[in-house]
Amino acid sequence: MKKIFSTLLIAICLLLAIPAQAQIKFGVKGGLNLVNADFSGLKENFKTDNMSGFFIGPMIDINIPIVGLGIDGAIVYNEKGTKITNTKTNDDVTNKRKSFDIPVNLKYSIGLGSMASVFVAAGPNFSFDINSDNLATDLTSIATQAISGTTPSIDNKKAEVSLNIGGGVKLLRHLQVGLNYNLPLTDSASGDLGELAKDINVSFKSKTKMWQVSVAYIF
Repeated sequence: MKKIFSTLLIAICLLLAIPAQAQIKFGVKGGLNLVNADFSGLKENFKTDNMSGFFIGPMIDINIPIVGLGIDGAIVYNEKGTKITNTKTNDDVTNKRKSFDIPVNLKYSIGLGSMASVFVAAGPNFSFDINSDNLATDLTSIATQAISGTTPSIDNKKAEVSLNIGGGVKLLRHLQVGLNYNLPLTDSASGDLGELAKDINVSFKSKTKMWQVSVAYIF
């Protein structure tokens, strides 16, 4: 709840700072996630293969024409996944994470004429989990029988914060194409699976990095 309140407070402050001459437009944004999940602590016994996902949702685009500065924000449904394989048994599972994300970016644009412009953008992304697969169940299911007698302890994070860095091009005043790198500032999950099988003792943390290719239509 505190993270949601902080996010709303930041959004309100940004809106209050918008000058009167700013152009405010709305649109729809979607694209492809190219995931790179890093599971520290699992490398010796498990390998991960990253899977693509997608995102889509409404957006707001705010520009100050004279100085080229602007803000864009969105509320998008986001889906990403990772395939996890036990290197000793070759058993594998696919773990999916589904969330609502709120990216808020400060943007600087350079015009290339009346019909096109290029931009660079950076800002925070707030991600709120809505339906993640159970990572503890997934990892246990592909390990051999647990012999430690301990119960796996996994903390799937319900909220994450990351940093967006990217750029793109705006065409015909309505179409926007972008490339964005999403750098995690917090963990996606962490935990201790205890001793799984004879020589597998797993304590880990995971972070999810992403390249995002986006297309937006501004009304």
